[in-house]
Amino acid sequence: MDQALVMNEPVGLIAGGGRLPFLVAQGIHRAGRQVACVGVATHYDDMLPTCCDRFAAISVLRMASMCRQLRRWGATQVVMVGRVRKSIMYNPVRLFRSIPDMGSVRVWYITRHDRRPDKLLTAIANELTNNGVTLIDSTTYIPDQMSDEGPMTRRRPSASQSADIEFALPIVQQLGDLDIGQAIAVKDRDIIAVEAMEGTDAMIERAGKLCRKGKWTLVKLARPNQDMRFDVPTVGLQTIEQLAANGATCLAIEAGRAILLDKPAFITAAEKAGVALVGVHVGATPPKRLSP
Repeated sequence: MDQALVMNEPVGLIAGGGRLPFLVAQGIHRAGRQVACVGVATHYDDMLPTCCDRFAAISVLRMASMCRQLRRWGATQVVMVGRVRKSIMYNPVRLFRSIPDMGSVRVWYITRHDRRPDKLLTAIANELTNNGVTLIDSTTYIPDQMSDEGPMTRRRPSASQSADIEFALPIVQQLGDLDIGQAIAVKDRDIIAVEAMEGTDAMIERAGKLCRKGKWTLVKLARPNQDMRFDVPTVGLQTIEQLAANGATCLAIEAGRAILLDKPAFITAAEKAGVALVGVHVGATPPKRLSP
């Protein structure tokens, strides 16, 4: 397709909850493009429509309807960001009571035996493509929100924290390779907690209860073969608040492949909370799995 024609198109945005859809909408506008947004009903923030040039609320179970609306607006390239509760996909009774369209039924059927995040999101991306909508890198319009390499706060990791980070990196990579989670809490090379479906904030709270003495480190990485179209590791001000409240004093996040929501404010909050923030570089090749 002619690049000039693409630049005249609005950019589609499929938005769940949280702060990230706002930042993406702002980035699209800074690039001189209009925002054509489908808000996932009951998930998106009430103020999001005010940041968009076109807006419609559509159920997460109406994927074909989302695609038709985006094409009607002329948006063929789409960014998908924001929190969406996955639990409905585990409840077929609720699923069909909500009258899903055939697009959502296909995704539910394809992933009926394997609903790990990557499998589910890949099925959604394929369904969008089949309906004439191309899902693009979710970080395309927010380069200013991406993590840097090296220390991002004046406070640097201590020697023991640096050792914990080195110890944790291959373990978190293996967790990502197995599609279990993206983060672990560690202290003195002892794993305190592992992130799974509950999410980072809930895992941080659990780690705080298990390590009452505090001064532990959170290490959060992208998956070894991270698809940047979706589920990119993301931390925000709430993450810093949770870390401080639960005794963590260091956050190691993958450089260039993680989103820091409201990055300047995030770094300032880490400084004030006494949390060392560092961007780490890891190899693209997944480590060998440990033998059982």
